[in-house]
Amino acid sequence: MIIQPKTRGFICTTAHPEGCAKQVQRQIEYVQAQPAIEGPRNVLVVGASTGYGLASRIVSSFAAGANTIGVYFDKAAEGARTASAGWYNSAAFEEAASAAGRKSYSIVGDAFSDEIKAKTIDLIRTELGQIDLVVYSVASPRRTHPKTGETFSSVIKPLGSTYSNKTVNFHSGEVTQATIEPATEDELRQTIAVMGGEDWQMWIDQLQEAGLLAEGATTVAYSYIGPEITHAVYRDGTIGAAKNDLEATAHRLNEQLSANGGRAFVSVNKALVTQSSSAIPVVPLYISALYKVMKEEGIHEGCIEQMYRLFSDRLYNNGQTPVDEKGLIRVDDWEMRPEIQEKVSKLWADLTTENVYELSDLVGYRREFFQLFGFETDGIDYEADVNPDVNIPNLK
Repeated sequence: MIIQPKTRGFICTTAHPEGCAKQVQRQIEYVQAQPAIEGPRNVLVVGASTGYGLASRIVSSFAAGANTIGVYFDKAAEGARTASAGWYNSAAFEEAASAAGRKSYSIVGDAFSDEIKAKTIDLIRTELGQIDLVVYSVASPRRTHPKTGETFSSVIKPLGSTYSNKTVNFHSGEVTQATIEPATEDELRQTIAVMGGEDWQMWIDQLQEAGLLAEGATTVAYSYIGPEITHAVYRDGTIGAAKNDLEATAHRLNEQLSANGGRAFVSVNKALVTQSSSAIPVVPLYISALYKVMKEEGIHEGCIEQMYRLFSDRLYNNGQTPVDEKGLIRVDDWEMRPEIQEKVSKLWADLTTENVYELSDLVGYRREFFQLFGFETDGIDYEADVNPDVNIPNLK
């Protein structure tokens, strides 16, 4: 079939297998061109098929030479429907990892469930023995609690009062005012249940109880803080409350793992175009302005550059992992430089529909959005007939 992008709001409902594969290969080639990392040997990535999770798996395998298990929830092609981008990404990764002689396995299912945790534990015990790095990179709008059966849904809302600020329709380029009503107490509770640290804690508890965490094992989860522009809807909103819970979980896990020489961190990463960030009002316009400034300054990074820097300069830097006063790893440091934020703020004040393409990198934002799904990738013939049915090697 000929596969073209079809969008619904901030979601692309189609994905291109060859485009996704090329995007994965480019990330692999970037990592292979960097110095090797003396790092983990056996890695579990929970939420491994897109964004930071996928990049973490690529760095683990192709910079550190590690064996990996990726857990993710993605769908195969069915009838006239393509597979999800994460499915195609993972198929390409598994093929490349196997060709490079790495052990590599995929488990597809609900990472929040006891069933998938048990399946993963059995696979680790059988194939890898123990894990020395657990990356927790789950991004989901819903979670069904494995013990109570309650299903929670997250919301992206401010707390306390109504919030208004600029936002952009990145398809049309129209800059408008977004007004968001504050979350209720129950919406806050549910968002923390989905995006907080409880499930991360459950993964580590079960791995530890099964004796599958190696001595000195590390675990890391990902977060974002961002500038004052986005704080009301992000850091000071429902998502921020969930991230506060995630960070509190990291402190508990660090104490829990330290008895065996282990460590737990939250890494605060740079604002990037992801399926998750595209859903947050205000954020796509901020990222478009940020990209313009950071590209002009020559310090722009994508997911793979961020994750390589996290692994090489922070997690596995001769035993030294610099953190801030809250114990957080900050690889958003280039984004948050005062001179960068000052330039972004000046652009932000002037942004309108009429000048958005001049004052921001909205073209780059839109291109990266479609590249998440395998489109707008150089070297791919999008008029060619392709088979959407792609198998994932080593799918368990």
